[in-house]
Amino acid sequence: MELLVVDSEVRPDAVLVHARGEIDSSTSGELRSQLETALQQAGGQQSRLLVIDLQHVTYFGSAGLNAILDCHKQGLRAGTSVRLVADNDLVVRPIEVTNLDALLELYPTLPDALEGRDSGQES
Repeated sequence: MELLVVDSEVRPDAVLVHARGEIDSSTSGELRSQLETALQQAGGQQSRLLVIDLQHVTYFGSAGLNAILDCHKQGLRAGTSVRLVADNDLVVRPIEVTNLDALLELYPTLPDALEGRDSGQES
């Protein structure tokens, strides 16, 4: 049984990375590798958008949070938007507790993230 499965999909409107399973210190290397590749692919597209789908993550440790934060920072430097999709507390809560929800673009659904629709955090 694999602890983490990460795959990506290049679409005309964005590059999508889907993660399923546990993201911790033993699996974050795979996530980082996939995110680096996806960020390069997104940078070559007109949309310059990378969407990371974390809806099926069952554990989200600090190593996963750091991988996402590093990807976000690299995206800022490269002019590529990085958006997250997550609606489960296993992922959302660590982001909120560390106040990274003020920095990271977090959306409840994939269509919201692709459209950049307000995630409901602001009124």
